[in-house]
Parts: sequence; C-alpha cells; structure tokens
Amino acid sequence: MKPLYVPRGRAKEYGDYAVNIYTGCPHRCYYCFAPQVLHREREAFHSRVEPRAWIVEALKKQIERESITDKLVHLCFTCDPYPRGCDDSATREIIRVLKESGNHVQILTKGDGSRDFDLLDSEDWYGVTVSGADHESQEPGAIPEGQRLGIMQNAPCRKWISFEPVIQQDFVLTLLSLIGEDVRVKIGKLNYHPSNIDWARFGRDAEAICKGRGLDYYIKDSLRKEMEGTANE
Repeated sequence: MKPLYVPRGRAKEYGDYAVNIYTGCPHRCYYCFAPQVLHREREAFHSRVEPRAWIVEALKKQIERESITDKLVHLCFTCDPYPRGCDDSATREIIRVLKESGNHVQILTKGDGSRDFDLLDSEDWYGVTVSGADHESQEPGAIPEGQRLGIMQNAPCRKWISFEPVIQQDFVLTLLSLIGEDVRVKIGKLNYHPSNIDWARFGRDAEAICKGRGLDYYIKDSLRKEMEGTANE
C-alpha cells in the first residue's frame, strides 16, 4: 500500500502528492465524482466511512523508503479530510507524520479542521470548497459554506478557497469581490452535470474581478478552455 501518489489529469493542478485517508465521505454532495471513480455504490460510499486500513503506518514507511520531504501533499481528492459525524482522528495523525518528515499539507474540506490548526505553519494551506450550493439538497452532510469560511479565517497558515464546482455564478462572483486579498482562489466549472451557466462569460467575469482586486487566483483548465473557446477540441 502506497498512500501517497502523484496526481494525474485534472488533479495535477494541485500538489506534488496527494493522499486519500478515508473509504468514503458522508457529505453527500450531489455532484461528487468519487463513487464513480472508485467503482463504489453511491449509498455505500456515503454511509460507510472509516480510515483506510493501516494508512498511517503505510505512510510512514513510504516516506522513509522513498525519502519524500519538502513536498506539498493535498488532503484529499476522493474523500474529505474532516468527514462530518465520523471518526476523523486519522487526519491528525497523517498531518503529524507529514509535518515531522518535512513536508507541507494542503487541506481542502467542507468540514471543520480547526482542531488541527496547532499542527499547521506558514508553509501549509487550509482551504474550503465554496460553490453557492444549496446546503439542504446539494451538500446535506457538509457544514454550511458560511461556517466553513469563518473557520478558514482563523487558520494560522496560508488560506485558499476552491470555487469548484460553481453552482451559483452570481454568489461566487459576489464573494470574489468581498474576500480578503490574502486568500488564494481556484475557480472551476461544474463537470459531468447539466448547467445553465455561460461558462465562457462567467470565467471572464471571474478573472476580471480577480485581476482588478489583485487576487492570487488560478483558473482550472476545463474552465479556461471554455473561456478560450477550445472546450471541444
């Protein structure tokens, strides 16, 4: 078992490595791609959530064997590092192992990671997903977006927001106009689901706001292709 892996495809736009700590996620986001990618039945994926067997021990051995250090490790792609209502103690152990080996973490969550703020420093990233989704129907198991943002503001490290997938464009554009200039943003379209959003126009509007405010921003490749008219090429 090798917990750390080098992201591929769209995931390459994130860290040097990534690790998926849990077997599923209870947040039940309607747009979640993980069950399909993992070939899991959706209900089982959302209801059977536990740390992957022996993941902490395997991580220690891999880091030592491959001399992995000074890398940015993304937590997580196919699960949330803070699955709400589940035993998430493995996340703290994973962060501790990564930090003690000289690596840095990039957290992305719809949960509450404040418990582990004492492990983070200026080389780490704490981020939340914000899309303008309806909490009750589209992300019923996650904590509300406003609460996520409030927690992020207190993180003792670098902060970032993943505006992906964008569900309500006006909400996202407004928030881009209001967030602190010290927050990095990544912006991406809704994939694999229908949407009435004019992605080319939205992308240009979002980028104009980011440039106008001097934000540290990144447009995901799939949205950039829409903006450039090359999405179907």
